[in-house]
Amino acid sequence: MEKDSGASYPRPLRHLSVYLSGLVQGRLWLKVLIGMLLGLVVGTLLGPSVGLVAPATGTLIGNWLAFPGQLFLATIQMIVIPLVIASVVRGLAASEDLSQLRKLGLRVTTFFVITTAMAAAIGLWVGGLMNPGEMMKGLAVTTASEPVTAAAMPSINDLPKTLIGLLPGNPLDAMVEGQMLQVVIFSIIVGVALVSMAPEKSRPMLDLLDSLQQICMTVVRWAMRLAPFAVFGLMAQLTATIGFRAMLGMASYVLTVLVGLLVLLGVYLVILKLLVGQPPLKFLKDTRDVLLLAFSTSSSAAVMPLSIRTAEDKLGVRPSISQFVIPLGATINMNGTALYQAVATIFLAQVYGIELGTGSMALVVAMAVGASIGSPATPGVGIVILAMVLQTVGVPPSGIALIMGVDRILDMCRTSINVTGDLVTCRLMENWAGKRLTDEPHRAD
Repeated sequence: MEKDSGASYPRPLRHLSVYLSGLVQGRLWLKVLIGMLLGLVVGTLLGPSVGLVAPATGTLIGNWLAFPGQLFLATIQMIVIPLVIASVVRGLAASEDLSQLRKLGLRVTTFFVITTAMAAAIGLWVGGLMNPGEMMKGLAVTTASEPVTAAAMPSINDLPKTLIGLLPGNPLDAMVEGQMLQVVIFSIIVGVALVSMAPEKSRPMLDLLDSLQQICMTVVRWAMRLAPFAVFGLMAQLTATIGFRAMLGMASYVLTVLVGLLVLLGVYLVILKLLVGQPPLKFLKDTRDVLLLAFSTSSSAAVMPLSIRTAEDKLGVRPSISQFVIPLGATINMNGTALYQAVATIFLAQVYGIELGTGSMALVVAMAVGASIGSPATPGVGIVILAMVLQTVGVPPSGIALIMGVDRILDMCRTSINVTGDLVTCRLMENWAGKRLTDEPHRAD
């Protein structure tokens, strides 16, 4: 019995993604930008800068305004794990060839690790060059009860135990605790097992995962309706808390992160041009819709279906590659986030007057790479990871309060770069795989 073509698997997912594409055509990104600006205005009126209401009242109103945003984040986080499991397993099963899968997986993972380290290094370089923390030195005070000490790194004796810990002894526990790397490893094992089985044995599980994938995307479709209200509420709450003047003082930090992200985007386009021959402007035009949606939602997971559809229809990537690379990239390829963490670490170190030596900077790169692997592809997760990176190099994590006010804007920007990295990787893998893959290139209907 012959297996069905890999092109049959992604069809329901591609059809569901039409709705997300329609949101872009309906100017969702414009609604989000309007919501963000209105949130800044309302937050300024409620916050300490204007003082239209009492601080306690302003906090209460801000908390209620942020309710749609918290609901949006909770909804996305709720479906991330089942969506990743369904997408990774089905993507692996679509390859239909174990040797091809092994080569592709090794190349994709290596490329992700190298580019993530490169992104963190770019962040450190741009941060040191532009020196954004000098203007903010008076705004941060380290409390006496908050020691500035670097966390101890695990010794080489603990390495075998750490590696074994990556394998989920109880997959359900890993899902409950949100251990994304363990969930991905479990999904990869299941996917490889399905590839190794006879088609008639694997088909029921693939059909079940197809239904799970469609359920997840239905929930995502509901959540997308909240996006403009979510951004409005979150921005209003943050501005009301930190004050508009303090946010204006963060302009140098925001500019540094944006410059770093633009440099990283330029590196991606150069890689495409040199290794694939893809014209940069054509790539940006082909991927415009998904990048705008990534900017609007701040979630790589939310745009995963549209990313897959764009890779197949616009970039000519076959399903066996796109269905594997995109879900995996949404989990472990956080280049924009790694760059942001490096800039934020440099910035806060400058604010607190802490000198970071070469060893500390190398540690920042290593931590950014390690932390980005397995982090949830959901809005705001960069802040959680940043706290761990800061503690490791001895910068007080309380400094995060300084950058929380502008994190929403930067989260939107770095998510677009994360998705760009996934699409660039898809195009490279398609080019490198060439004629060795068994399935035919997918063509748009």
